[in-house]
Amino acid sequence: MNKENENKTPEKSSKSPGSRKKKYINKFIFQAVKTFFLALLVVTVLGGAMAVGMIKGIIDNAPDVDVDSIVPLGYATTVYNASGQVTDTLVMAGSNREEVTYDELPKVLIDAFVAIEDSRFWKHNGIDTRAILRAVSGVITGNSSSGGGSTITQQLIKNNVFNGGRERSFGEKVERKFQEMYLAVKLEKQMDKKLILTNYLNTINLGSNSLGVKVAARRYFGKEVSDLTLSEATVIAGITKGPTKYNPITGQEANSERRKIILQYMYEQGYITKEQQEEALADDVYSRIQNINTLAKEKNNHYSYFTDALISQVTSAFINELGYTETQAHNLLYSGGLSIYTTQDPSLQQIVDSEVNNPENYPDTKYALEYRLTVTDSEKNTHNYSEKDINKYHSDVLHDGFNGLYTTEDAAKADAESYKATVVKDGDTVVGESVKTVLEPQVSFVLMDQKTGAVKAINGGRGEKTSSLSLNRATNTTRQPGSTFKVVSSFAPALDTSGDTLATTYYDAEYTIGEKTFQNWYDKQGYMGWSSIRDGIIYSMNIVALKTLMETVTPRVGVQYAKDFGITTLTDQDYNASLALGGLTKGVTNLELTGAFATIANQGVYTKPVFFTKIVDHNGKTLIDNTTPQTHRVIKDSTAFLLTDAMAASTENNRKFASSGININSTSTRAHLDNMSVAGKSGTTSKNVDVWFVGFTPYYTAGVWAGCDENQTLSDTGGTSFHKDIWRKIMTKVSEGSEDIGFPVPDSVETAVVCRKSGKLPIPGVCDHDPRGDSTYTEYFAKGTVPTDVCDHHTTVTVCSESGLLPTANCPNTVTKVALIVPSGQSNTDDSQYAVPTATCTIHAGPSQIIDPNAPTANDGDDAGVGVSPRASVNHPVVNPKQNNVTVGVAPNGDVIGATPGSNSSGQSPNTIVAPTKANSNSSKPKRQPSEIKIPETTTASPIKTGPSSKEPEDSDVLHGPGVTPTTEAPRSGPGAHMSTEGPGGQGSPVLIGPGQ
Repeated sequence: MNKENENKTPEKSSKSPGSRKKKYINKFIFQAVKTFFLALLVVTVLGGAMAVGMIKGIIDNAPDVDVDSIVPLGYATTVYNASGQVTDTLVMAGSNREEVTYDELPKVLIDAFVAIEDSRFWKHNGIDTRAILRAVSGVITGNSSSGGGSTITQQLIKNNVFNGGRERSFGEKVERKFQEMYLAVKLEKQMDKKLILTNYLNTINLGSNSLGVKVAARRYFGKEVSDLTLSEATVIAGITKGPTKYNPITGQEANSERRKIILQYMYEQGYITKEQQEEALADDVYSRIQNINTLAKEKNNHYSYFTDALISQVTSAFINELGYTETQAHNLLYSGGLSIYTTQDPSLQQIVDSEVNNPENYPDTKYALEYRLTVTDSEKNTHNYSEKDINKYHSDVLHDGFNGLYTTEDAAKADAESYKATVVKDGDTVVGESVKTVLEPQVSFVLMDQKTGAVKAINGGRGEKTSSLSLNRATNTTRQPGSTFKVVSSFAPALDTSGDTLATTYYDAEYTIGEKTFQNWYDKQGYMGWSSIRDGIIYSMNIVALKTLMETVTPRVGVQYAKDFGITTLTDQDYNASLALGGLTKGVTNLELTGAFATIANQGVYTKPVFFTKIVDHNGKTLIDNTTPQTHRVIKDSTAFLLTDAMAASTENNRKFASSGININSTSTRAHLDNMSVAGKSGTTSKNVDVWFVGFTPYYTAGVWAGCDENQTLSDTGGTSFHKDIWRKIMTKVSEGSEDIGFPVPDSVETAVVCRKSGKLPIPGVCDHDPRGDSTYTEYFAKGTVPTDVCDHHTTVTVCSESGLLPTANCPNTVTKVALIVPSGQSNTDDSQYAVPTATCTIHAGPSQIIDPNAPTANDGDDAGVGVSPRASVNHPVVNPKQNNVTVGVAPNGDVIGATPGSNSSGQSPNTIVAPTKANSNSSKPKRQPSEIKIPETTTASPIKTGPSSKEPEDSDVLHGPGVTPTTEAPRSGPGAHMSTEGPGGQGSPVLIGPGQ
């Protein structure tokens, strides 16, 4: 062993403490990096898993999509008239859309949209990866012209499934984008690309309240979409980027730049040639757009009166028949894309509108003022003023008797300005002001087919219609119906179920119920005595109508019949005598009153007036079929004919059977038609506030109303019969070319000769020798109702030839004459002057008197002391004709009968009394009413047509009362209850008679 080596000391390590520290640091870094990457890997894996799960969750929550759900919502409803023409479109915000089919789309329009919105539309499967990357690049680089990443399929889903993509947060937008792409791929597996494109072009907003390309083509170019040119198609395609900014009307410059880009894209993608591009760019398309826009502004786009009424009826049908709420009905009507087929006849509507708005049909035209003024004073208080304040200013301050009507529009506007100066003070601010004028008098007209209930034409007021769903005087306004209501409430039920006939008589005399005394419109000519229901209709006799209602029908039955006739405005306050004369609490609408008369024209069957025949939804399903109308029988066919025949006579020249000098004429001669049979009834209310005529031909029923909106008297506007002229002119044109088939007499009707003073079988030689002429005539009766009793209102009586009173033993000469039996205690009438005398002769007074041995005694019944009733045993005189139309009746004792006693100028002896000729024998034309048909026994009736008649300058349908005077404060929609028609006014309120009384 080498001791030297054993004794050596070991050497120290060559590594320093610093190197060891570095080694430890490196080891730590390696471990940290290793840990980081391991953690990153874990996070990435977990993040990826979470992302996959999140995306899967988003996709799983995506709404379902199919062919039906992708169809755009909110289509305009289209209204068609009876000729198949489009008359209106009903829209609300977000629904002005009409569906176009792919076959209607021109190729240039399809190519324009594909070129600018989705150039690979025909190739991709719903999403376009290249477009998405291009869009992301554009966002990163800030290049906004690089385009979007959504395909047309995605945009369709965005609009129709996601309501346009109106998310509130970024997260919601990301979620929608993932679902949108997923659904786009799914949709393209279910739906043909052509259908996808069609739905897209039907969906998009193209500005100016135009949804879809079909509406846009009409709005901007006034043409159908299939007729668009390349230039026009690119204008529409350019709107989609921003319907406001790129609107071709208000944003022409922006749209023009966008259009150039589209044309360039189309050229680059091979859709058009360079020449087509340049030709389109040279087209002055925007000038055409401005011209179309100007025409659209000038055109009255408001709904017509017919459409206004249609909307109301359709809405009610949705609620009542389909069970919709009012909101649901509204939304369906205005955005359901319905097709509504109406009953409107365009040619008849044109006739109605033309005559209603013809200024030559009005004797005088005035103007009413509609005024609104809002003022804020210096203390910030707001004050509102209207035309009622102007009227009050005239009444309380000016005291000038102003009635609310102006002679000119300028006068109305000047008055508004003058009033404004009185209320606007220094420091006041005018917040708003509106000045409008309304033509007066106003008119409404309804024309309908009585068999189907189809309303063929309607007009709710003369003058320009300035807004949709405005005041419709034909359907929404209630007015007092006047004497037209006599037929509905009194005469119809009297004939139908109360046992009366047209020949039934009531005593026309002063009539008082409670504290109210009624008169007739012809009160200056006195009362007429015994008058029939036929007379009551032809001459519009108030007392006959009142007594028919109050003594036979009762108000309760009258109200029920009116309701059955379709009148819905009656109240519990209408069970009273005023019902007979049309003095109603609320009044009636023209539509309902016309429908009531259409019931008579339709042989007694009520048919609900309808404005549409069918409603079809957007998918072609019929929602409501209205072709089978709602009907119910109101009166018998015999009743309907009896009323028709009497109303037909009211349009002919007829004069009331009365003494010489009394001229009471039929009230509706100005509505007579020369080319068609017509029947109808006029009506006039107190102080000439409302005037009516409702009548019918064998084909149509029509009603006209005229009056002032604020109830001013028509006496201040030039006349009260112009409305009948309007009715006649319209119905004359409506009837042109139609055969006059008359009013067929039903098998349930027959005729018989009766006495017009009793309505019973005439007494030969007596009833035909009434002091005023022959009182017998031929009347129509429902079978089984021909009277069997003989006249009890005529008799013969022996009187002193000098005094005309019952003879005494000292009277040297007596005569036998025909006299009338009248009720006791009545006011003087035309009959009472011919009544059987009750006093004895004062010229030849003596202890005894000679009385007809057959005259009744005080114990002979109710007529004792009133007159002398004929007995079955009386030998009635024989009538012998004489020359010069003078007839002389010879009594059994040889005395002459037929006139009041006294001397005469013919040289005849005092015992020879000349019978007067007929009071109504002045007609120059053959008379066709049953009252002029001489048939000596009961016969089967034959059809009757109304013949031509000369027109009187004014008929007698004029009001002199009765009723409560309407005030100018009455609401426009329904003037206050006031009495009716053709009758005296100035009386107190009618006594109310409640149900069952």
